[in-house]
Amino acid sequence: MGEETKNNRSRNTALVLIAAGVFLLLDHIVGFFPILAILLILLGIHRVRSKKEYKGYVLIGAGAVILFGNHVTIVIAVVLISLGLFFIKSRQMYKDESYTQKQKIVDSVRLGREPWILRNNSTWYLVGETYIDLSLAILEQKETTVILQGVVGDIDIKVPDDIGVSVVSSVTFGQIQVAEERETGVMNKLTWQSNNYDYCDHRVKLVLSFIVGDIKVKVL
Repeated sequence: MGEETKNNRSRNTALVLIAAGVFLLLDHIVGFFPILAILLILLGIHRVRSKKEYKGYVLIGAGAVILFGNHVTIVIAVVLISLGLFFIKSRQMYKDESYTQKQKIVDSVRLGREPWILRNNSTWYLVGETYIDLSLAILEQKETTVILQGVVGDIDIKVPDDIGVSVVSSVTFGQIQVAEERETGVMNKLTWQSNNYDYCDHRVKLVLSFIVGDIKVKVL
């Protein structure tokens, strides 16, 4: 009974967040400045990935200032909707409670320079970057699910060929590259699965979703 109550509470919280975000979003009309802000953020992400980090962060900051300065309601709505969808996705993807869930405003994650343990986990952030190299990862389960979601994200994941990988990715504005497949522009979605996924000893399922993002998954 307690577990059922907990599940209902989590679902209700997610639905309230989404409803509040949709209400605020419909109460506003998207104009020139949100589009300009998104373009600046995308250009900034591209500069960061091109090793021009200073200019990239300046552009991302300028885009964020425009959004927060002129369209605070839209920003709050997008954050609420994204966070609500994150809670729903986490509940759907994991069949039990054996996973880690965290939410951060700003996050920077770099894993793979030394051996590390990969477990089921879900992460949401407002703005962040994630670099993961699975070459030295220790997988304790046959299948591990990793959910990365948020508003603005720069994702770079490397997967060795002895690990089966399944990718479900989407960005509203930005680009996605998985292995040799690539999508760029607006409202992008890319689903991909390695040929060895069904018979590998270890499998990793990646669920990646951002409003503004640059997602790259490289199979080594």
